[in-house]
Amino acid sequence: MVGGFEAIRAACRRLAAAGCEVSLFIDPEPAQIEAAAKAGAPVVELHTGGYAEATGDAATREHARLSAAAEMAMELGLTVNAGHGLHYHNVEAVAAIPGIHELNIGHAIIARALFVGLKEAVAEMKRLAIAGQEAGFVAALEEHDHDHEHAHDHDDRVH
Repeated sequence: MVGGFEAIRAACRRLAAAGCEVSLFIDPEPAQIEAAAKAGAPVVELHTGGYAEATGDAATREHARLSAAAEMAMELGLTVNAGHGLHYHNVEAVAAIPGIHELNIGHAIIARALFVGLKEAVAEMKRLAIAGQEAGFVAALEEHDHDHEHAHDHDDRVH
């Protein structure tokens, strides 16, 4: 994205003028997010392949990178989607990231559909994504409550 910025910005403008909503598939890197915003794309899809392929501490770092990227993109006013390599065993953690609007998952659902049928494969993935979103909401509420409690602790000391 950064390397071909002028061509991508021109394409974004042409597509927007034609009434198309542009979404750029980018790595979860600050420079890529900034470039996408400057190019005029209203939507980014964060590449989750690094997270999908990682294990252990590396997966934790990749998840943190996705979370930071989503936060930055939202601060720049972008809609944030995510996808690549997501499957039934890793989708919940990505769905829990605050601000993720849409998950793009195809291969895992179709592969699962061979065994359980498309309707059930989609339903299973949807249940997992919703569970992840709910876990993300609960975590955000708990963090807010924790921050709010500490703010009151400080207020009490001042009086």
